[in-house]
Amino acid sequence: YFLGIGGTAMGNAAILLKNQGHVINGSDQNIYAPMSDALKEFKIEYYENFNINNLKHFSPNLVVVGNVISRGNPEIEWLLNSKSIPFVSLPELINKYFIENKKSIVVSGTHGKTTTSSIAAYLLKENDEDPSWFIGGVPKSLSKGAHLGDGKQFVIEGDEYDSAFFDKRSKFIHYNPQIVAVNNIELDHIDIFRDLEDIKKSFFHLVNLIPQKGFLIINGDDHNLEFLKKNCFCNILTVGKGSENDLVIKDFNDAIPYSSFKLYYRGHFWSEVNWGLYGLFNARNASIAALSAAISCSPNNPLLFDISKLNDFVGVKKRQDIIYESNKCIIIEDFAHHPTSIKCTLESLKGLYSKHKIISCFEPRSNTASTSLFQKDFAYSLSLSDLILLGELKKSVSPVLNKLDIDKMISDLEENHKESFSFNSNDDLLVYLIEYLETNLANGNPILLVFFSNASFSGITGRLVKFLTSLKV
Repeated sequence: YFLGIGGTAMGNAAILLKNQGHVINGSDQNIYAPMSDALKEFKIEYYENFNINNLKHFSPNLVVVGNVISRGNPEIEWLLNSKSIPFVSLPELINKYFIENKKSIVVSGTHGKTTTSSIAAYLLKENDEDPSWFIGGVPKSLSKGAHLGDGKQFVIEGDEYDSAFFDKRSKFIHYNPQIVAVNNIELDHIDIFRDLEDIKKSFFHLVNLIPQKGFLIINGDDHNLEFLKKNCFCNILTVGKGSENDLVIKDFNDAIPYSSFKLYYRGHFWSEVNWGLYGLFNARNASIAALSAAISCSPNNPLLFDISKLNDFVGVKKRQDIIYESNKCIIIEDFAHHPTSIKCTLESLKGLYSKHKIISCFEPRSNTASTSLFQKDFAYSLSLSDLILLGELKKSVSPVLNKLDIDKMISDLEENHKESFSFNSNDDLLVYLIEYLETNLANGNPILLVFFSNASFSGITGRLVKFLTSLKV
């Protein structure tokens, strides 16, 4: 029984268990597509509310508790009072039912986990390894976000967020890591971690679980990761532009329709990549993924692993995802909810689309983005746009930080000579955008719209695409 079955990870785990022959049920509130559709496709029933009668009626052998479920939930309270049904966190379940007896490749870091893990699983699949994977997004080059294969590898997105209300350890601690990839570490999840040092401690605990014959693969250009090398008992490999790295990224060129770069492993040419993903950050994601996959198959000589199929990888939904494109207007959805991610994406887009007017729409939805922690950093990153539209602000849940001051952000942006507006609702933002596009698309430079959000932006992106399609612009 999945308590919180509507989440992407919870729903995918439920589907995998159903495919193994288990009888599945669960509950949640406001279950939306695509997870609602996926559960129906696999004939998994669920209750669309929380009620103690749900558990009484289904009478499960095991309850999986999602990390968004907290004390006070009626089903949790009944579960704790009854003491008759065992319960686990989702990471515990994943380890016991999926990862056991597999070679676990844990992809971690503040940014790039979904893309990097998707690439690693994709390359293993293309090399006929039949890997398993569990990814918190929708990879376009894989059949689904979660899969159980017969191969030895299990690729999983390793999140540093806590496991459950009764287990405040990071999720990735449960994943029995044999290979750990770390893209970067920055301050985030301020509702869980006190500061950056607190986050680093959690990553250090992860690395300390890698066996001696295992591998730690890190971004060698990020000096913030140097601490991971200290007292590390496993093999360490670094990836980056600097010549001191084990895997070196050379001759990077950002262009449309293909960016390109070359990879050299310890002085030996490995491959040249020409693909449709832009930005040095994505080239680094690809390089870390390629080395992680290769080491899992050929630890003594990763050059034997074929990574030529990187050229055909087409990305992940809502990660720099072009959802509309014409000569006059391009719309991109991006999951970025941290100022560093927004900055890197906009820097690349400004170079690629130099003739376009760039409009950034930002929805501060995450528990950290909705606070004042990155107030100035968001303003700085968004200033790379020509016009900034700030969407609906989620209520802050931080007990120690003030909520994001939208008026102050608008003031800071205007001081940087940037035109910016805020909206009480995302529907209001959509009305403004439609009026703006009707007025400006006929004349002037083409427009690039970027929607930054780790949520749905209230579905306005889809409605905007329908509007533009009807105009045939």
